[in-house]
Amino acid sequence: MTLTHRHPAHRTLVRGTLIAGLALAALAACGTDRDERAAEPRRTKAAAPAATGKKPVEGLPGMPPVLDPEDVYAADRPNRLSPVVKDFPSRVYVPNSESDTVTVIDPATYEIVDTLRVGRQPQHVVPSWDLKTLWVNNNRGHTLTPIDPRTGEAGEPVEVHDPYNLYFTPHGKYAVVMASLDRELVFRDPHTMKRVKTVPVSCYGVNHADFSLDGRYFIVSCEFSGELLKVDTEKMEVVAQRKLPFDGAMPQDVKLSPDGERFYIADMMAHGLWVLDGDTFAEPALLPTGKGCHGLYVSRDSREMYVSNRGEGTVSVFDFARGEVTRKWRLPDGGSPDMGGVSADGRVLWLSGRYDAEVYAIDTRTGAQLARIDVGSGPHGLAVYPQPGRYSLGHTGIFR
Repeated sequence: MTLTHRHPAHRTLVRGTLIAGLALAALAACGTDRDERAAEPRRTKAAAPAATGKKPVEGLPGMPPVLDPEDVYAADRPNRLSPVVKDFPSRVYVPNSESDTVTVIDPATYEIVDTLRVGRQPQHVVPSWDLKTLWVNNNRGHTLTPIDPRTGEAGEPVEVHDPYNLYFTPHGKYAVVMASLDRELVFRDPHTMKRVKTVPVSCYGVNHADFSLDGRYFIVSCEFSGELLKVDTEKMEVVAQRKLPFDGAMPQDVKLSPDGERFYIADMMAHGLWVLDGDTFAEPALLPTGKGCHGLYVSRDSREMYVSNRGEGTVSVFDFARGEVTRKWRLPDGGSPDMGGVSADGRVLWLSGRYDAEVYAIDTRTGAQLARIDVGSGPHGLAVYPQPGRYSLGHTGIFR
């Protein structure tokens, strides 16, 4: 059954397709422009194995202590919200890169509750390290628009050049702007966004990243030149660089394994995940997932990862312990699933439909499509907020 709602203030059409008990369903994949869990999942309250003799992690000075050396996502259990965000309304924030707007959705009703006008070409909505602010990356507008997640109101934009994506160092000392076209990593004050240090890079298209278990380094994907960077967090320096062993590689999202032993890098042209040992930075191996592999999202029990395959309208479910894809969900009417996040309770995966001006809500127990919602043109790095976790490392929500 398809329900249609029209928000009186914005006359925005919402198509919610409510599906109950489907075993086969759909999902999506994600990627960027050049211009720019086989059975029902295990109970989400079940955590990954507790530490079994692994030495305590000596983290980056000033970083909150690692809760479990065997699971970097131990703080992200269902509904375990920080006191900072526990009273924030649950919302899905969708940046529409071709409409210069952010669509705000109530995930309980699948209805649009607001449309915010922001700067030119918003790419991602990024939670700040302290969880108090959502930053809209207005790439071509060269600004960041702050949103107060308590009220949903947008504030005055802050001038920041070429903010394609945004991350925060684990100790909260710096914001890191992925200045893709400028070919720079720009370390800034996380509150004022004042420039602290600019790190020029020789690769093209810096866009996504994730940090090591101890926070001492991070891996960056370079989309347009098919390369990876390893960056020393404290020194704010690139310490290693390598070309991916695939002609035409276009690396996208980056995600650390729960045990901190390896990084997974989505590649929309190699159609799979690169599996990288971040410590040695040796040549990675390719694990196929689907056409247009792009977005990576860890389940609330840290057992699986949802991989959006934008080029074929599917989501692959990757099992960390088995090291393989165990299922694939297909969107019933096709689509272009891209970026997004998992609901606070872990039951719904939200993804933007990059080329279809829509958003998908998917049941993480069955893979069934719960809703399709029409939004603006070019929806990209949507953020589900709030989510569990003590602090944010940026992007659409990497919480630890």
